[in-house]
Amino acid sequence: MRESLAEFFSWSWFLPETLRSYEWENPLALNLLWLIPLLILLRKFIKFLKNPILELSLPKRAVEGNPWTYLRLIPTGFFFLFLIFLVLALARPQRSNERVEEFTEGIDILLVLDISESMDLQDFEPNRLEAAKNTALDFIEGRFGDRIGMVVFSGEAYSLSPLTNDYQLLSSLIQEINFSMIEAKGTAIGSAIAAGTNRMKDSDSPSKVMILLSDGESNAGNVDPIFAAQLASAFGIKIYTIAVGKDGMVPYGTDFFGRPQLVESYLDESTLREISRIGNGLFFRASDGAALNQIFDQINTLEKTEILENRYKETADFYRIYLFWGILFFVVWMTFKSSFFNNFLLD
Repeated sequence: MRESLAEFFSWSWFLPETLRSYEWENPLALNLLWLIPLLILLRKFIKFLKNPILELSLPKRAVEGNPWTYLRLIPTGFFFLFLIFLVLALARPQRSNERVEEFTEGIDILLVLDISESMDLQDFEPNRLEAAKNTALDFIEGRFGDRIGMVVFSGEAYSLSPLTNDYQLLSSLIQEINFSMIEAKGTAIGSAIAAGTNRMKDSDSPSKVMILLSDGESNAGNVDPIFAAQLASAFGIKIYTIAVGKDGMVPYGTDFFGRPQLVESYLDESTLREISRIGNGLFFRASDGAALNQIFDQINTLEKTEILENRYKETADFYRIYLFWGILFFVVWMTFKSSFFNNFLLD
């Protein structure tokens, strides 16, 4: 730190809040401040032992507490100020400003979401699609430094968002997902994986992950799901598959009298399991919203982003200021010590 001359003469250096704001490089040196009162007592004791006697004839008025006699204390006061500031300088007052720079080695994640008609079944609240959307939004909110993209599919696949760090834009796109986005009916899992692979194949990320969420068997599209998984694996893409929903009778809407209707649901686990095996990922089965959240939490844990952190600590020293004042008080003491101030009569 380089202080200007004007800063040395600022009264702010003497304020208690200024002294409390410091970090002390040598805090033990502050204990020397306790020696200063002891020096005062020792000085008094030595004077008492010497018991100097000087017989003079003085007017009565001169020995009745004349305030001018207290001027003899001024040199001693400057000497003790010199000691105090010398101790403060030895303790080395500092202020530190720690700066942290974070670098992330993010991963690329592509969410592949089924929006076919069967995702409107209500074994999830309010239905499978809305539950999946809410879970995806929570998943995105928990990521840091990753690029995330989105593909939706039913009878054909549609790339909703490229890989991006703009989570706010991605979240708004996910909120707008609905069943009418794609006219073609069915479940084209192979086409969805192929569309996702096309998005990720040119990525330089050290880790590429595809999360496929579907509730039905592949019955549409012109790409075989197994072949699409093999193609994705060849580009180093890891695939997690999530089977959403229950087998058997599940609620779907109400009848004319307002009573819940039940429809039969069937889920092809074998294809999704094989896709995850080929893609070196994991298969999950989610039968309700809580299970779906837990699955995404588990994936979130498995696919962690590496954060590299550099810390810089900038330290400013202030001992020069207190050393300057200490030397100044020492010079004043030496000046007054040999002057008339030190020769006023003792009481």
